[in-house]
Amino acid sequence: MSERTLAMFCFRRKLPKFAFQMRPRTVSPRLLRCCGTVLAFFIGESCGCGQQSTARNISAATMQHSSKQQTRPQNLVIPGTGQPLAEVGDDFEAPEWTYDPKLPKVYNNEDTTLSKNVPIGGSANGRWYEGAKRGQPDSIRIVPTPTAGLANSHQSLALRSLHTGGNRPSYKQQQDDFIGNVMERIGKLPVTRTPSVVTRVWLPPVEEWEQRSGCHFAFRIALESNQAGQSRFRMASSGDEPGVYWPGFFLNREVPTGAKQNTTQDRFYFWMKATSDSRRLDGPEVTQMGWWTLGMSVTPDGQVHYFAKPGVEDLTETDYIASSFPFGHRAARFRSFFFNVCNGDNHQTWSTEFVIDDPQVFVVQ
Repeated sequence: MSERTLAMFCFRRKLPKFAFQMRPRTVSPRLLRCCGTVLAFFIGESCGCGQQSTARNISAATMQHSSKQQTRPQNLVIPGTGQPLAEVGDDFEAPEWTYDPKLPKVYNNEDTTLSKNVPIGGSANGRWYEGAKRGQPDSIRIVPTPTAGLANSHQSLALRSLHTGGNRPSYKQQQDDFIGNVMERIGKLPVTRTPSVVTRVWLPPVEEWEQRSGCHFAFRIALESNQAGQSRFRMASSGDEPGVYWPGFFLNREVPTGAKQNTTQDRFYFWMKATSDSRRLDGPEVTQMGWWTLGMSVTPDGQVHYFAKPGVEDLTETDYIASSFPFGHRAARFRSFFFNVCNGDNHQTWSTEFVIDDPQVFVVQ
């Protein structure tokens, strides 16, 4: 992207606040860098799963932050440390496990006229519920645990969606939310207890994925701070409630196009939200499908720590990826964890089906 094009983007979108007060041809290099960060932010934040745009590849260096440059915090806590909280999480082993979607599905992210779709969907065991903004996955079903899963695991949960945006196709990336019920069962967890969450997720063979570049899956947590974030570009990082934000893991697929279409393999990788100034954190490349273990811990200083590894073994210090104060927030309370499934929302192509197993919440004290 040329400097003039970038300046015009900032000029037309009035980003940042002072950008529209200047003519594009007089924009300084410093402002251009600032606008580049804002452009990256809006691309990454345009939907919860990081909706893709043709501009993404142009500013990838701005959008991503290399975790390899980070100094490992001294207070690092491995997810899964401490005691599991039996009241939340799920192993999906109950023979009578069921989920009632209580249709019609919620579509408040695109069509606010459907905001009265209550009661929302939920599982019979009270551990899961439908997202009140975007709605639940269209397919939520118990399946036999895929090969090489956790020992003594016989059942897992498969998530998949078709209509992710609304009653009409939006023809853009959309997502559904499947939320672990923490607050209603045990309340908010203060970060002084060092909460963490761990899950296993099964990635299907490449030929079973939705043929689309962009985010396909996410594993996230809901946190609450005592004040608005400190980042200059925090305006879209929080939700309807002040100080609430949702860091986590996002799983992307990049499908080569043009000249690279027949010579370059698809790329699969994790990335995380987010740095203190709302940029992406680099995650691991996915070089093997099948089971992965993902985890996040929140330490008493309000920092979030990200861990991941292929397989189902417990996380260790060697699986550490990065730490951050996402969006400039310093966490005070842990509210919940949840999963996103995403697709292109053309009302014809199903999302990739992912299988989750044994999500657990832990506290050190």
